[in-house]
Amino acid sequence: MCTYQTQRVELDGAAKGAAGWFTVTAGTVYVDHPFHACHEHTVNIDFTNPSEGPSARAAVELTEESALALIEAIRQALAAAPPGLASATGTSA
Repeated sequence: MCTYQTQRVELDGAAKGAAGWFTVTAGTVYVDHPFHACHEHTVNIDFTNPSEGPSARAAVELTEESALALIEAIRQALAAAPPGLASATGTSA
């Protein structure tokens, strides 16, 4: 079942898309039918920069289990690094 619930978040980073690297300014997360993954539904994540047009997009389609594992891996990676090391301010405590 598609929820049609889309979560949007402002982001600050970079991604590599079909046309090369681009600045990421937005993210969209939703559960829906995938375009490529071999599953009925997936957690779909789009990293975009709307001001650069459709070529500034990197998409990921994950199973629920993989999405939750990714969340945990991100938490663990951040916990292992000094606080603030990857912050936009570039300062660590």
